[in-house]
Amino acid sequence: MKVYTRTGDDGTTALFGGGRVPKDDPRVAAYGAVDEANSALGLARAALAAEPEGSPLRALDADLQAVQSLLFDLGADLATPLDAKTRSYVTPVDAEDVARLERLIDAYSEELPELRSFVLPAGTPAAAALHLARAVVRRAERDTLTLSRREPVNPQALVALNRLSDLLFTLARVANVRAGVEEVRWTPRR
Repeated sequence: MKVYTRTGDDGTTALFGGGRVPKDDPRVAAYGAVDEANSALGLARAALAAEPEGSPLRALDADLQAVQSLLFDLGADLATPLDAKTRSYVTPVDAEDVARLERLIDAYSEELPELRSFVLPAGTPAAAALHLARAVVRRAERDTLTLSRREPVNPQALVALNRLSDLLFTLARVANVRAGVEEVRWTPRR
């Protein structure tokens, strides 16, 4: 099977629910940003895999793999209009997914010192990659909000993206703490 189809050469793409839209359509931007966030998480997982065997950072990998699966579901959710006949093939993000993210945030937050200032997105390679993924998730959230103003979307998608960015921020901090790397605090220039 060939990877290329040539059907998008005109600047359009097919939606799972049928029909074609321009590649810069708000729906495509939303699920495209989710895909980009998933790729950034893959980069973070690669950084974790490069850690020595037995490193406490490697223990984060299972949760990140679960988040990547959630992002695939979220991408499919956003790629499929709510009124599409193919909606029954989609596993929509729901309140339980959000609750799982919140439980992870709460559990990992127990490892962290109190945050008393803004921190720069830096530290270990894994922490830096997690901060990058967090920033991409924030864009996905903005793009999904833009889409929701144009047509209906699953409201839990926005909630899940908001919690996910919080989780990734928390995990970036945990990666630094577990590695014994001090967070870089932001110091205003003036």
